[in-house]
Amino acid sequence: MPIYEYICEDCQTHFEKIVLNKTQEIACPKCAGKRNAIQLSVFSSANAMSSGNSTKASGGFSGAAAVAAAADAVATESSRI
Repeated sequence: MPIYEYICEDCQTHFEKIVLNKTQEIACPKCAGKRNAIQLSVFSSANAMSSGNSTKASGGFSGAAAVAAAADAVATESSRI
């Protein structure tokens, strides 16, 4: 079950929602608005082999490649909604 990030286009509230199926209607938890835009989620994981505060993008992508892959996934998902 993926967790998606949204922003309400009516009240500008940012929220997350577990999506059970892609046809599920998403409502803003603050104003109950139905006009919500999916947001680009960027994530990283700590590299166990490195020292300090280094992180690398999950899935072995470089930072730029991870952002591009995530943006493509969001664009694909947005076109289905």
